[in-house]
Amino acid sequence: MPTITYFKRYRMELDLRGDWPRAVLPDGYVWLAWDDGLIDLHADVKFRCFRHEVDATVFPSLGYRDGCRDLMHAIRTRFGFCPGATWLAAGPGGAVGTVQGVIDEQGFGAIQNLGVVAEYRGDGLGRALLVKALEGFRAAGARRAFLEATASNGAAVGMYRSLGFRCHRTIYRSVVVPEPIPLGLGI
Repeated sequence: MPTITYFKRYRMELDLRGDWPRAVLPDGYVWLAWDDGLIDLHADVKFRCFRHEVDATVFPSLGYRDGCRDLMHAIRTRFGFCPGATWLAAGPGGAVGTVQGVIDEQGFGAIQNLGVVAEYRGDGLGRALLVKALEGFRAAGARRAFLEATASNGAAVGMYRSLGFRCHRTIYRSVVVPEPIPLGLGI
């Protein structure tokens, strides 16, 4: 019998009229601006960022390549897709960081799936990607930005807070966790 698990998530918001540091990548990295030809690369990086993380449990499509590809197509074709807030960060190891942006019906910039491949975390790539997306929202006329973060991801929540994001709402997302298949049944 499947069980339901609840994940605590924060909706965090930021007033884009404030100041924040420029988006600067560490030495050896470059920005790859949005191009429709990069949709599969975004999907692959997204998969590599999230496949072993709690967010792949909360959002199962993040746990497999085809799911990430479907998600990228859905983001790209969504009304309000913001190319200026959609970036890849690439370095000697190839593309290792991704972020997508959408402007919602209220004119708020919505950060989608900010991620850095695990072995490249800790050097400021996530912060740079976030700031680059915020710059894109601001250039597109958005006055506020928001994102959702799983509460147990303390490193991400701390980074968002350090840039001025504040929790505006706590959400509990229910996830159906399938019952494991018993081993040895010849299935």
